[in-house]
This record gives sequence, C-alpha cells and structure tokens, in this order.
Amino acid sequence: MLGRTAQNLFWLSRYVERAENMARLLEVGYRMSLTSHREGGASEHLISMMQAAEVDEGFDAKHTIADVDTVAHYMMFDPDNPSSVYSCLRAARTNARSVRTAITTDMWESMNGAWLEYAQIRPRDVRGAKLLELLQWVKQRSHEFRGALLGTILRDDGFNFLQAGNFVERADNTARILDMKYYVLLPQATQVGGDLDIQQWTLILRAASAHRAYRHVYHDRYKAQNIADFLILRPEMPRSLVYCASFVQQNLDSLAKIYGRQEKCHEAAASLMAMVNETSMDAIFARGLHEFLEDFIARNNQVTDALSESYNFF
Repeated sequence: MLGRTAQNLFWLSRYVERAENMARLLEVGYRMSLTSHREGGASEHLISMMQAAEVDEGFDAKHTIADVDTVAHYMMFDPDNPSSVYSCLRAARTNARSVRTAITTDMWESMNGAWLEYAQIRPRDVRGAKLLELLQWVKQRSHEFRGALLGTILRDDGFNFLQAGNFVERADNTARILDMKYYVLLPQATQVGGDLDIQQWTLILRAASAHRAYRHVYHDRYKAQNIADFLILRPEMPRSLVYCASFVQQNLDSLAKIYGRQEKCHEAAASLMAMVNETSMDAIFARGLHEFLEDFIARNNQVTDALSESYNFF
C-alpha cells in the first residue's frame, strides 16, 4: 500500500474518533460547570477541559472569557481550532475522499453524510439542551461510521491502518478524560470522597460511556482508585488504556505479518503496552496519576510518529 493511502486511512479513522472524543470532553466540561457554585467555578471546569484537550492556548488567543457559549462554539464549530468537531469532520471527509477506492460505499456514505449534515447546522442555535443533543448526535455518527467499517471492509492492511488510528486516538482521549479530573481540579483533602468529588468522577465515567459497566463490576461506592483502575487497567473495558494499547499492538503485528518485517513502530507499541501491562493502581497512584497519564500520552504519540516513519506517511 502506498504511504499516502496508509496515511489517509490512519488519519481518517483518527479524525472520526477525535470528533467523538471532543464531544465527550465538552460534555464533561459542560456538565461539571453546571455543578459548580463558586464564583469562576464554571470557567475553571471549562478551562480544565480545554487544557486536557490541549486547545486552551488557541482559545486564549481569540477569547478573553471562558463561558459555556464561547467554549462550546470553539470546541464545536471554530474552523481555526484544528481539533474542533467541525475541523475533525471536515478533515475526515477530505481523507475519505482521497482514499475513496480503498474504503467501502457504506463507509463513504456515512462519512460524507455526517459532514454534509453538520455543515448545515447554525452555531447560534446550539445552546443548552440543543448542545447536549448535538453532542449525542456526534457520538452516534461516529458509531455509525465505525459500524460501517467493521461490517463491510476487508481485513487487510487498510483495515489495520484504520484500526490503529482509531485506538491510538481513543487511548489518547481516555487518558485526557482521566487527566481532566486532576489537571486543574485537584480536590482539596476535605473534598476527596465527598459528594462533589463523587459527582465529578461519575461524570468522568459517563464521558467514557462506562458508568453502567462500572456499576456492574464495582458494586460499592465510587472510589477514585477503582474508577482509575477501570479506565486504565481493565482489559474488558473497550475504552481502557490497556484495551486500546492491546489493539494498537495487535493491528501493528498484523501489518508486520502482511509486509513480512518488524518496524520501529512495533517497538513503540510494545513499550506502550508494557507500560499499562506491567503496573498496578498502587504503583500508579504512588507515582502520581497525572504524571502517569502524561507519560502515557507521550508514549502514545511516539507510536504515531514511529508509524508515520515506518510506513512513509510523509
């Protein structure tokens, strides 16, 4: 497969996943802002969400006030924000068009339809309940594209590049959703385990579509260590870090079999997998959850860099 085609497939899948992930992060930031009763508290939640997504510097360059409407517009519709849902869907559609003959009709129609429908939305109409409805719509359209991918495409090298992109991006997002809890919102000692702390952790689980699954596994009260364990080390949780790292490694191993050789990216994927496979929550909390997540995100980015180099994305 040509490097350019592999690149477009990888980033097509990443951008679709990123659009969904931006919607998830914004939903967490928005709902957390509704729980804050302190002056400036709502803005703190929204700012922490943008810091987790690494879009805060771009926002600050254009805006002085971080209220719900301004942040929602920047995260959902601003073409100058490369991670906005608008930018992600546009980029995904561009990549899909570039590899039109390498994807199925169902995948193309799902992607093209999502972009055309989203491009018609008027940002000024998206507020309050309408915002939550739109965030849910973004997640649903991402699921539709993923269903079309899994149900119609050949299990060849193209499939592996698509899946690698999906799980690299999903791993990045789960780490950022978790990090959002402690990036700015470090709870005071008197708040840990309190009602506010539990409410915020519940929102973290909902952002990862893991709330009901968590209650199925853990029948006791919400605990920070249990929630972090569920989203980091539980291999049966499809958005956990260990699950995503495992699927990245599996798809890169499949590429190695197809092309008959190991590449630099396989070492990076093995390092990422070892990081989550050879640790425990006690070790993670002893080191510091934020520090662990920062390291994970950096190693996950190294997988993308090595993959790009190994398969001539440039």
